[in-house]
Amino acid sequence: MTSQVWTDPAVIKWSQLLLNSFRRWTGRELLERVGDPAYQAHALFLSPFVVVSHGVDEDPLLNYGNQMALDLWGLSRDQFMSTPSRLTTEPINQAEREWMLEQAKVHGYLDTYRGVRITSTGRRFLVDNARIWNVMNTQEQRVGQAASFSQWTWLT
Repeated sequence: MTSQVWTDPAVIKWSQLLLNSFRRWTGRELLERVGDPAYQAHALFLSPFVVVSHGVDEDPLLNYGNQMALDLWGLSRDQFMSTPSRLTTEPINQAEREWMLEQAKVHGYLDTYRGVRITSTGRRFLVDNARIWNVMNTQEQRVGQAASFSQWTWLT
């Protein structure tokens, strides 16, 4: 397990942006918001569902993955955070992924997304009922996109 990454001030801050943005777009909480921001970052990192995000660069790198995401993709935190977001999908599915991200960008939020992803070892899985949302900073500027899901089926 990654050693207490949730204690990093940058992770605490990003976790708050993830949680606040999810609430902004959906009117719901991604997880129960109890305790201080550090406690919430800990809860998010150890949540029983996948949470991932990337920034707004042209070819963004993944910038957050909770323990469930790291385990699912089979990567260390350092490996995960040096992975271009597009590489979570096989090349054949990247156009569909781009369409989905654009829909979320335009509308702020996309619910019940379904798509095929690929792990670091090439194992494919089908994600069901993923939620994708724009991550906004305190000045209401889009600083990334995030996704969360708890349902997937192994394909290979």
